[in-house]
Amino acid sequence: MSREQSDAANKTEPTKTDLQQEESTKVSLSAQDTYSAEEEETRSFVDRLKRLQAEFENYKKRVQREMETLGERISDREILDFLPLFDNMERAFTNYSGNNDASSFVEGIERIFAQFDKTLDQKGITPIEALGERFDPARHEALLSVESDEEENLVLEEFERGYLRNGRLLRPSKVKVSRGKPETEE
Repeated sequence: MSREQSDAANKTEPTKTDLQQEESTKVSLSAQDTYSAEEEETRSFVDRLKRLQAEFENYKKRVQREMETLGERISDREILDFLPLFDNMERAFTNYSGNNDASSFVEGIERIFAQFDKTLDQKGITPIEALGERFDPARHEALLSVESDEEENLVLEEFERGYLRNGRLLRPSKVKVSRGKPETEE
């Protein structure tokens, strides 16, 4: 065999070292492909997470705006229910200043009070009965505690009426409470 034939044979038949290098290169390229794919997938997840986070922030802002708008609408509806009472009060004062008829003025105010009471009732608002009742810290706020001939923890006087709305406390009654009979010194 001539040298040329030997070189040609060597070129066509890879050596063991050549095979190992080629396999190492394939493994390296395969690892790079896997790494690139995983890196691309990670970037995709990060981008998706950022978009979801931005969407969630926008959602929170939108819900906050909607809640504020809803609160305003509810408040507007409540105010609209009380505007007729205001209008009637205004008419009563205008008429009174024009004719100075106290009895018709008082009669008009009584009608407005009845209308006001009806509006509160329609909204589920009821007064708390406090006078002569046992003191209940869940419904009453004691402003004074005095000795009296009445039994202990009995409401003696109501300074400001409390109200419930559908059984839930809106405002406690402000009351004076009995501490019981004074202790006599011997």
